[in-house]
Amino acid sequence: MAIRNSEEKLPISLKNLDLNTNRAPKNKILVSAYLSSSRMSALKTGPPSLVSLCLGVVGRHLEELIPCLPDISVVFPADIKMSIVAIAKRRKLLDDDLIVSLADSSWEILDISGSDVSDSGLAKVAEMCKSLRAVDISRCNKITSMGVSELVQHCRSLETLRCGGCPSSESTARRSLSIFKPNLSIIEGETWEELDATEIGQGAQSMRWLVWPRIDKDSLEMLSMECPRIVVNPKPSFLTYSLHEVPREALPDVALDEPFVKDIDPETWVGRGVVQNLTSSPLTLTSNELPIAEKFRLAFAERDARLAPKRAKNARQHQRRAERDWMMSSDKAKAMVLASKATRSLYKS
Repeated sequence: MAIRNSEEKLPISLKNLDLNTNRAPKNKILVSAYLSSSRMSALKTGPPSLVSLCLGVVGRHLEELIPCLPDISVVFPADIKMSIVAIAKRRKLLDDDLIVSLADSSWEILDISGSDVSDSGLAKVAEMCKSLRAVDISRCNKITSMGVSELVQHCRSLETLRCGGCPSSESTARRSLSIFKPNLSIIEGETWEELDATEIGQGAQSMRWLVWPRIDKDSLEMLSMECPRIVVNPKPSFLTYSLHEVPREALPDVALDEPFVKDIDPETWVGRGVVQNLTSSPLTLTSNELPIAEKFRLAFAERDARLAPKRAKNARQHQRRAERDWMMSSDKAKAMVLASKATRSLYKS
């Protein structure tokens, strides 16, 4: 009976289970397990932490704080800096100055996807954060292969790179393929198998995962032939690859900086009228925002009030034009109009 009463809370996949068939015991176990896990999740969900609330306030007033960040961010822990970067990225405020002012040498991930960070900012961050393991530069219009080269040169521990997502980033990814290839022309020796990874003069020798969803066929073939150690667009699986198990950072459906903002309510840092979600899911309205129908009504009323004087002026112009046309149409009408004007002038005098 308890399962039946809770049926409306089940997902569609469990609602379709038939509890009256031979498989009813197994189906009931699945439903009970789901309800138990849901209750446990509800119990674990509590009020937001004081740190999350403070970060929300900082995010809401981030425009005002940006000029002061180079001076005050030196006392921030590394994870707090990363949270501010994640909020700035979602508020479309992330650029070279902001990312450089918050960069921390202990960072292991860097998510600047869809931001205004350029080659210069990426190079400075890579020089400061040499321990980066995963970097997301997808949808960055201002980053070229020069920035990728600086990243690979400074970050010798780089394992995962995300790219593509827009025409500019797709072009950057194609132009960066030569950077990923090892260059053995300057190495002396009889066989490259005997070389240590540190002896390879160039190339992203530590990179293992490349997330490039729209990679073209030629680029994929080139990477598979000349960079077999790099796995392109790995799929989540219980199986393992020859080198490592697929890390979380190499899964395209998971944002790199999600752990740093998952406990922060978007409503605490978005401004009024701004619609934004932390996980880039379908947009939702904030609680303080007016309904869309009321917005349209207010916009129409404002426009109508603004154009009312113009409509009255146009009406007067049409009336004068009609009177002029009628007056010029015949001598009798012209005489009547002149007589009327003369009468009005006599009364005034």
